[in-house]
Order: sequence, then C-alpha cells, then structure tokens
Amino acid sequence: MKGGITLQEQINRQILFVKRPTGKPDESCFKLITSEIPRPTNGHVLLRTRFLSVDPYMRGRMNDRRSYVAPFQLNEVLTGGIVGEVVESKSNNFVKGNFVVGNLGWQDYSIANEKEVRKIEPEIAPVSTALGVLGMPGLTAYFGLLDIGQPKQGETVVVSGAAGAVGTIVGQIAKIHGCRVVGIAGSDKKTNYLIDELGFDAAINYRTAPNLRKALKEACPAGVDIYFDNVGGDISDSVISLINKFARIPLCGQISLYNDEQVSMGPRLQPRLLTFSASMQGFIVHNYENRFDEGICQLANWLKEKKLKYAENVVEGLENAPTAFIGLFAGDNLGKQIVKVS
Repeated sequence: MKGGITLQEQINRQILFVKRPTGKPDESCFKLITSEIPRPTNGHVLLRTRFLSVDPYMRGRMNDRRSYVAPFQLNEVLTGGIVGEVVESKSNNFVKGNFVVGNLGWQDYSIANEKEVRKIEPEIAPVSTALGVLGMPGLTAYFGLLDIGQPKQGETVVVSGAAGAVGTIVGQIAKIHGCRVVGIAGSDKKTNYLIDELGFDAAINYRTAPNLRKALKEACPAGVDIYFDNVGGDISDSVISLINKFARIPLCGQISLYNDEQVSMGPRLQPRLLTFSASMQGFIVHNYENRFDEGICQLANWLKEKKLKYAENVVEGLENAPTAFIGLFAGDNLGKQIVKVS
C-alpha cells in the first residue's frame, strides 16, 4: 500500500481534449492516455473520481473564442463537474473517505486544493446528485425560474429541453408554485415521463408534432407567461410567438445551436418583446454563487419532502465519457447524464 492505493492501481487514466470540433464533436476530439498518480502536498487532497458530469455548456468551451468561461486548451485534460472520494489528505478540512464535489479533470485521480472542493453528505442523498438535482443543474433551475421567471400561481410555464437535467427540475419547481407546466422534449418516452412521473400538465414531442406552434397553442390556451429556454432555435421561436403581456423568459441554454457552423437566422424577437412588455434575461448559474447554500438547502428539503424527483442516465467507465458527452446532442439522456468512473 502507498497512500491508500494498491500497487495495482498506480496508473492514472486521463482524457485529453486534442481537436476543436467543426459542428458536432466526435471521438477524434478526445484522447485517452495514462500517467502516474500524483501526490498531495500541504492543503491538498488526492481524490479518486467516482462520477463525472457531462454538460451542454462544455461544447462552447471547445471553441477558441471569448465566452463567459475560458475555452478548453488543446492537449490538456478536460475538466468538468466531478464527485470524488478522498484517498489521501494533506488538509485539516478533509479526511480519507470524505466525498467532495468540484470542477476537476476527466481522470481517475486528481489533486485538489482544499478550497476548490466542497464536502458532500451522503446521508442527504446519493453522492451523484451533487452533479444533478443538488448541483449545477438543480441550482440553474432554482435560480433561473425563481429569480428571473418569478412564477405566480395559475401562470403557464413552458420548458424546452424539459426532460433534461435542468428542465425536469424547472417544471417540478413551477408545479410547487402552482403553475400550469408544459414541457417540450424529443421522444414519447420523455413526454410520458414528464406527465406520468413528474406531474407536468402537458408535454409535446417536437420531433413528431405536425405543427409545433399549433400543439403549443392547444397546450397553452391562456398563452405563455414564463418560457424557460434551454434549446433556442425554431422551438423557441414557436414558444415566444405565444407569450403574454409581461412574460418572462429566462435564457438558460441554446443546445440546438451549439454545433451550428454558421450563425442561424430566425424571427426578430425584439418587436414581440416590446409589444408585450416582456423580458428576456440570459444568466449563468455562477452569477448566484454566493447563494448556492440557499439553493441546495431548499432543493434538498423538497427532495426529502418528495416534492422533487430526479432521473440519472449513467454511463459506465471513464473511457466512455466522450461518448456520453456526444450523446447529449442526440438527446440520449433522460434527466442528468453522468459517467460512473469507479
């Protein structure tokens, strides 16, 4: 034994980002290598990765251009949300066996500064939820809907990407606040889940609806008061054509456009926003970083009270993380897409 790791485990697999994609990413953008396991110094911990998160925003980081977060660098280990177990500690804040969450590398083992990670309490919920309902997606839903959407009882809330990690939580929070909730998703399995399991009032399969705008109008007879936009593109154009006066549009994601090679053109939204005194606000969850404890506490309470449900689509093996990431853009996931590493 050496630092809690057996001699048979002295290899650290890592996934590098090696090519910027044109359009949809493929396997050639990634490379699996091996290296030695690093050792922690004072104020640091050695973590064994248990779960890693794949998220749509990571596609934007693959482009070499300015955004709200720095782009990934070529030939370096990809980074993202990680749940890890402490296997060796040089920190007074953590002991061997603790579970933590942080933004770390796609690899079997990571060194983390004690200030870079947050301890997870497995007694509250499975540790994987720190990447989903009790992590970035849950917080995105919580702050985006409540702070920007400001739902009121009886209002109609439409959620695109409704069967994803964020959308499933948005819809349930809206139901908690007494709203009529309509979800848009890409399969009958997903729309059935939204209605039968999560209690959405209606759900539309945008892939099979002959006329999406007509289907939305039937599902939203009183118009749309809040549109939680996760996808952009033609779907959002259809929803925004039905907004009511003083509608609010939290702009969370544009996954339908992330792999476009050219800027797509669509309806000019400004006249409709002006006519209906509506507001559209883009946001990044880290805008609310100083309130994360508030959000996690409330989400955890709703989980405990069984007011929230969550789904995880688990892919096994670090080597399959690129495939899991690519699958996001094909709509493979129901709920949170995560990779179980060990």
